[in-house]
Amino acid sequence: MLYRCSARPLGSRRQQLLAILLVFISIYSWAGSTSKAAKSKQDEIYYQKRYPLAWKFVHLASEQGGVWYIPPHWLRPSDPLPNTILEAAHLTNNLATASSYVIPHSTIPLIVHQTWKDTKINVWPQDRADGVEKWLAYATAEGNASLAYFFWLDSGCKQLIAETGPQLVDIVEALPLQVEKSDIFRILVLNSIGGIYQDIDTVPLRSPSSWLDETDISPWKDTETGKTYSTATNPSLSMNHRVRLLLGIEGDNDPDSDTYWRMGYKYHVQLTQWALASAPHHPILDRMISTFTLRIKELAKLYGGNITATANAGVIKKEDPLKLTGPEAITAAAVEWLEGEAGLRWDALSGLKDGGRSKVVGDTVIFPITAFNPGRGKYGNMGSKPVTDPDARVWHRGQGSWKKIDLKVELGKLCRTLFGACRDWSTVPQ
Repeated sequence: MLYRCSARPLGSRRQQLLAILLVFISIYSWAGSTSKAAKSKQDEIYYQKRYPLAWKFVHLASEQGGVWYIPPHWLRPSDPLPNTILEAAHLTNNLATASSYVIPHSTIPLIVHQTWKDTKINVWPQDRADGVEKWLAYATAEGNASLAYFFWLDSGCKQLIAETGPQLVDIVEALPLQVEKSDIFRILVLNSIGGIYQDIDTVPLRSPSSWLDETDISPWKDTETGKTYSTATNPSLSMNHRVRLLLGIEGDNDPDSDTYWRMGYKYHVQLTQWALASAPHHPILDRMISTFTLRIKELAKLYGGNITATANAGVIKKEDPLKLTGPEAITAAAVEWLEGEAGLRWDALSGLKDGGRSKVVGDTVIFPITAFNPGRGKYGNMGSKPVTDPDARVWHRGQGSWKKIDLKVELGKLCRTLFGACRDWSTVPQ
């Protein structure tokens, strides 16, 4: 008798293998999601413990346009509860003005402003969370050392721009880089609300409530011209001899050398704008905004004044951000105003020969490089002292999140540094 071996159909085997595979995929997915959920929970616990203030006042807060902290003792029972960050900012400005919650020797309100795209600190680099935590630690200090703190989201920035500079709405919207929009926002928020602006990658080394003392506003002499400057240099520049604008030096180079442009600067003494402070409506800030607006309108002439068409044609993108809205822009505005109104010789602000000291010109104080740019290395030090120096107020970690690696820019840096050539090459990616 012949027997046949019964074979299982091939299709059935495939179905079994497929079913087994699906089971393994399901188990793996479940384990993976469980692991991710556990890690996410661990991250939350870690960030909540390490950054309790940032977690409470930034991460967990949910307000329109951003989040804020106003010291409880600033508030009065009759004050309305703000619904948006813009309403809160105006309220805080009124409170600071009425009760003189200001940087000593100034009319600058103790209101810190920062901006970023989100409030989820558990996805930020830890350096960024460290900085925000330390700003909030100063903000929540007891007594007169406390500060108001404002963290602006993009929607809140747009609210402020629409209110304070409605003619700028289309212009700012047309800017190709987010950093350019941030540059304009910081000037507008200080010129309308007032306070202290700090980039998100800064770390405070001293509370703004201690930024100014009598030595910072003491008279000083330009040794080349013999002219003395003080808060009384020009009565039109200072109301009641009180400071209204604080600026810091980013680059301090020998005016008798070519070091400044080899370092990538336009001026021998160039200001920073990752950190600055102002009372509302300062003429230097007015001038910067005016110059910026005029430049964009000039570019738009070829397109019938249409800002959107100008941007779509890529014309604005070709502008150097450092010159259009960045450090060069604020430096140019300060040079024009202080030289024109106070007769200042700009290079007299250098601290290379006097060890670095604050210099007051009317209602404006220019801090030495160590104030906002301490801790530079041996190369390109420019008189910058360690972050532990008493003159250091803010440490800028310089993450430069807006910059992209550009081979030509990097070659230009090398060419300028080593050979003193390539002066006209762009210092920013195109």
